[in-house]
Amino acid sequence: MNTKMGNRLFDGVNTALLLVALILCLAPFLHILSISLSSNKPIMSGDVTIFPVDLNWEAYNRVLADAAMIRSLGLSVGLTVLFTVLCMVMTIFAAYPLTKTELKGRKVFMYMIVFTMFFSGGIIPEYILVKELHLVNTIWSLILPLLVNPFYLIILITFFNGIPKSLEESAELDGSSHFGTLIRIILPLSMPAIATLSLFYAVNRWNGFMDSLFYITDPNLYPLQLKLYQMIMNSMMTDQMQMEGAQIVQILPESLKAASIVVATLPILVVYPWLQRYFVSGIMLGSVKG
Repeated sequence: MNTKMGNRLFDGVNTALLLVALILCLAPFLHILSISLSSNKPIMSGDVTIFPVDLNWEAYNRVLADAAMIRSLGLSVGLTVLFTVLCMVMTIFAAYPLTKTELKGRKVFMYMIVFTMFFSGGIIPEYILVKELHLVNTIWSLILPLLVNPFYLIILITFFNGIPKSLEESAELDGSSHFGTLIRIILPLSMPAIATLSLFYAVNRWNGFMDSLFYITDPNLYPLQLKLYQMIMNSMMTDQMQMEGAQIVQILPESLKAASIVVATLPILVVYPWLQRYFVSGIMLGSVKG
């Protein structure tokens, strides 16, 4: 009986703590969502908390009504997918050879990778390099400079090293090449790590803003984040008004910012549940014996 009471108490405390953590995580997002759906007066008076006041969709109408915004959204989706695929291909093909102790110069390569984590050329040399390669105003300026993240590369190397070497040796005895072993054995066992790093790469590219601000000046190539930035800046510099009969409706910059944040966040929130099963597999992978 004491054990049951202790377990119930433990479960109750855990549930309460998880609810508190959930509220703390959701409250800022709900606040932003409420601002994006509220009318001007309660926003200006500070009456909006986690629930909308005087429901108003005008901010979303302004964000989504622009054809250029839809084009930027589609461009960002395609850019994120292409970026994630290329980054994972390069990261995998760089990580697997670096797990081989017989690779000549392996330590030198690892030192060079770690060195780039702490030191870089800086923004100006990087811009000059991109410009000299004629990548300005192309999507490749948003892909090639960030193609391999050294931290993610080290994570994948560590994960590959955790796979039993006996599996690779067995494959080699059966006549499998290194490429065949990577495709048939290593990658299927590494799906949790690959899914996790893919999500990291995708989120970094989706939220990326500064590089597009530096390298993209053609409005037709604006990714979503840069387009939203331009819209917010315009809303702060000019009075955005539209006539509805004799009534003037003004869109507050705070409402437009909130709507922009929600629009930019939703695609990642939609993708995450699809990848969640791989995170669960990664947690359970080490618990299977035999």
